[in-house]
Amino acid sequence: MSEEMNLGSNHEFQEGDIVKGVAAQVDEKAVTISIEGAPFDGILPISELSSLHIEKASDVVSIGDELELMITKVEEENFVLSKRKVDALKAWDKLEEQFASGEVFEAEVKDVVKGGLVVDLGVRGFVPASLVEDHFVEDFEDYKGKTLTFKITELDKEKGRLILSHRAVLEEQKASKKKRVLDEISAGDVIEGKVQRLAPFGAFVDIGGVDGLVHISQVSHDHIDDVSTVLSEGQAVKVKVLSVDPENERISLSIKDTLPGPWSKVEQEVTKGSVLTGTVRRLVSFGAFVELFPGVEGLVHISQISHKHINTPHEALKEGDEVQVKVLDVNSEEKRLSLSIKELQNNPEKEEEFDYELPEETTGFSLSDVIGDKLKGFTNK
Repeated sequence: MSEEMNLGSNHEFQEGDIVKGVAAQVDEKAVTISIEGAPFDGILPISELSSLHIEKASDVVSIGDELELMITKVEEENFVLSKRKVDALKAWDKLEEQFASGEVFEAEVKDVVKGGLVVDLGVRGFVPASLVEDHFVEDFEDYKGKTLTFKITELDKEKGRLILSHRAVLEEQKASKKKRVLDEISAGDVIEGKVQRLAPFGAFVDIGGVDGLVHISQVSHDHIDDVSTVLSEGQAVKVKVLSVDPENERISLSIKDTLPGPWSKVEQEVTKGSVLTGTVRRLVSFGAFVELFPGVEGLVHISQISHKHINTPHEALKEGDEVQVKVLDVNSEEKRLSLSIKELQNNPEKEEEFDYELPEETTGFSLSDVIGDKLKGFTNK
């Protein structure tokens, strides 16, 4: 940058000089500048006021404003001046330092143009649409006038190229939060989170700058085939940390482990001797597991399936059968229910033991009485 000259009546003004002047007249497309010690005034075209597009000079300059300017051309009894070039000279040194250090700084969005945003940093900075946010934005009109944080991603002083990114700042912030969360949480912690995204295999939950996965099997005590029937994006949830893998940045979470277990009310709702309806879920060599409530299964031992002798439960039942069972025993601490199907069925063998012909009901008189009456009739003849 040329040194600012000490202006005097004997100074010869040349192109490239940096001078100070005062706005003497402000027109729509130019500003007349009075320069101390100069033999005549200078003209500051609206195009040289700023690196940004300006509609009217009066939008940025008022009469009496003192400006630092560069003489770009000396004409007969006139100077052509530029504020934009002075601003750029001052700006590039600072921008190069910020670029080298990776400094994050704030700046106001001056304009929204096709393909991105424009920022005035003494030189025109451009923010491509892909570098504005870390998510898709359909309309950027609301960004004009906003103050955002930026990093410089590209800088070429010779070509006047300056590319900024707000997205890079957001990604760094997320990475920092993620590391902090991974360092602080541990298996067994119960924390608040927000559902970020649903997938066929589960839900991703934000727990403070990092997403953890709640597998579909950990969403509810009930069996579910579609996560969206239970959760929605943006929903606040409480989760339990199952495991943390800092190296691979993976966190496994559970929602169902923070909910009352299905066995919590079994002792109150299921009593010995009660009759319930359930569904056969699994058949094993020693019996059948019948689901009475979501997450609550009881065992019907093979000896309690039928009064008839069976070699395997498959002879009498199949998975998916709906059956009535009688509760033989309840042990909620060990989460065990003993059930019986045959207790609700008639025993054919016992029925046969009692299957005999009852004697005819007596009429109150005997056959001899009838014959005697007839004989009496013959005797009387």
